[in-house]
Amino acid sequence: MSEDADEVASALLVGVSALIRRVRQVPVEGGLTMPERNALSGLERSGPTTSSALAREAQITAQAMGATLGSLRAKGLVDRGPDPDDGRRVVLEVTDAGRQALKDKRNARSELVARVLASGAFTPEELEQLGVAAPLLERLAQHI
Repeated sequence: MSEDADEVASALLVGVSALIRRVRQVPVEGGLTMPERNALSGLERSGPTTSSALAREAQITAQAMGATLGSLRAKGLVDRGPDPDDGRRVVLEVTDAGRQALKDKRNARSELVARVLASGAFTPEELEQLGVAAPLLERLAQHI
């Protein structure tokens, strides 16, 4: 690997990590805590699954995941039902309200970034560069 590729990789990881960390730290409307959002997103990605499977995926205890899922159920964002393959087990799935809550949270974050981009903190040329870089970053992610 060339030294240029190493430098670009390091710079990208620093910049993208800082952006993601900061966007996640800024509170947005929606009423979901970070653990709730992570659990709901994981459940949306995986489809109907068990609490213990979600806990393993998130690398947290089953008890912590159970408490988070209980909160999501109380808010009507997650439903539980019998496993179609094994009626003794319970599977959880995201409700329509849960999907909407995730969509609202994502939209709020996109609006936050858009406000900063439109605030004058970036020149038109820099905005164009960011627009060109976005699909490249997505392609990079797909190849990792």
